[in-house]
Amino acid sequence: MNTVVEFNQYSNLNFQQINTRFDSEFGVMWSFMQPEPRPCFSKTCLTELLQHHTYLQNTQGEIVSQAKVQQVNYLVLASGVEGVFNLGGDLSVFRELIMAKDKEHLHEYAKLCIDNLWTFYNMKAPITTVALVQGQAMGGGFESALSAHILIAEKSTLMGLPEVLFNLFPGMGALSFLSRKVGMSLAEKMVRSGKIYTGEELYQMGVVDVLAEDGMGEYALNNWVKKNHRSLNSTQAINRAKQRVNSLTYEELNDITEIWVDAALRLDERNLKVMDRLVRAQNSKVNADVSYIGEKQTA
Repeated sequence: MNTVVEFNQYSNLNFQQINTRFDSEFGVMWSFMQPEPRPCFSKTCLTELLQHHTYLQNTQGEIVSQAKVQQVNYLVLASGVEGVFNLGGDLSVFRELIMAKDKEHLHEYAKLCIDNLWTFYNMKAPITTVALVQGQAMGGGFESALSAHILIAEKSTLMGLPEVLFNLFPGMGALSFLSRKVGMSLAEKMVRSGKIYTGEELYQMGVVDVLAEDGMGEYALNNWVKKNHRSLNSTQAINRAKQRVNSLTYEELNDITEIWVDAALRLDERNLKVMDRLVRAQNSKVNADVSYIGEKQTA
């Protein structure tokens, strides 16, 4: 039997780097990422996202909110940091582990990433997963958005896979998800080029499912939910059928992370210096007046 606890007891008090919100009208659960010290995937942020999403999967989306059992129908991954969805992997951690030739912990981090992607993509509960991209989504941030059943982005959002800049490749799902959306040829071109795309460009390519005006992402998401809610059952069934036609396995994701780990350990000092520059660029996104959205207001 599933164990369902009071959502208000379970949610924000237990998390440090994600903020949750439940909108009961259509059963929309929000996961706002608020990673520290920079807006990338810290291990804490990844662990908390996985805990939250696995809990919803295990309860089949049932939670207790406002003293009654309610159903989560939609699970939204969004950012609590203004102007940034997520800048991807924690490059400072990568550099330390690569310098130490620490294959075990590098693979441990990569596995935590794909466990998150797999849970979001292969949600074994009647829940439609949605990524709402506002601001920049780079590397692993873009990969996490690609794992959603529905990807919503604002027109001027910037998304890309810059790993080739330091002689690596995005190893946590980019080729797997993109090839199933746009074909392997275009997916490989996107990975090899390191090009940064706008939300509007990715919508025209078929990568983004719903395009929103700048600043209107949440409005567009709510409209999409209202429009499609009556056909929720068929939408979820069609999504599972699509996944069966273009079958993706956890083993595929895991095998690719092993290729990524081995490639990362071959990076030389010049490559690591480029990685250092990107870490400084990530840090530049954080300043004293950074603002967060969602229920918390944190400086």
